[in-house]
Amino acid sequence: MNFRIKIFNKKFRISEILLHIFIFLSAIIIFLAIIAIMAYIVANGISKINFRFLTTGYSELSGGDKGILPMIINTFYVVILSMIISFPIGIASAVYLTQYSNFKFFNKLISYSADILSGVPSIIFGVFGYAIFCSGFKLGTSIIAGSITMAISILPTVLRAAEDAMNNIPVSYKEASIALGASRLRTIFMIILPSALPEIVVSASLCIGKIVGESAILIYTLGMSYSMPKNIFSHIFESGRTLTLHLYQIAKQANSGDSLAVTFATASVLLIFMFVLNITADFILKKIFHKK
Repeated sequence: MNFRIKIFNKKFRISEILLHIFIFLSAIIIFLAIIAIMAYIVANGISKINFRFLTTGYSELSGGDKGILPMIINTFYVVILSMIISFPIGIASAVYLTQYSNFKFFNKLISYSADILSGVPSIIFGVFGYAIFCSGFKLGTSIIAGSITMAISILPTVLRAAEDAMNNIPVSYKEASIALGASRLRTIFMIILPSALPEIVVSASLCIGKIVGESAILIYTLGMSYSMPKNIFSHIFESGRTLTLHLYQIAKQANSGDSLAVTFATASVLLIFMFVLNITADFILKKIFHKK
């Protein structure tokens, strides 16, 4: 009997060692693949990245500027507007579902619908946004139409992240606050939401990454204008392309070494932006929230 147990333990240890080796090699392969892709893109585009490239507009003329400043501005417009629209609605919905609603069937229906919407292809949101906001509401292909459509596409992510974060908060927090005489609304704003904030920040960084990298939705609703904004407020009703749409457009038209370098330079700026975004989100989580 002891002999069989020793053989079994030995086989188990061998299997465990092999599994650890497989996991380690998988992680190394993924890491090297990511580094290789980033290094290739940056190496081919770094020669074109300079102050002029980042601060001038874009011209399709062969001798004109190939700057990306309008696209950077448009990207920030879409990110900010989409977040302003989606996060208050998503967080308020999560608060209602977790703190007020007593209808389990209704809660499950909303959660199930959010999960379904999360799996809908981006192109469907793009067609929907074009039909409803661009054509139906007569907004045309504009930043506001693209931002509203983008907000709808990330709303399920915001809702589910906020809902899970609030459900993970110990019930004793809420009970202690109410026992001390705090109202339900005060408990939500002073206890529930601050406790759920770290996970909400993570979902925000994921949503920003999705907005910046999205093309299928915005190509139908945002348009392809690369003109410099003339007015900070009226610009939301004008057409404009984000960095990702700009990258898509110039990559299609790249027919020389110089145009390919501009394409790689734009891709490098996108990679750097996403890298800085992730580092910033990680810093906020570790240095601010973990100190509390």
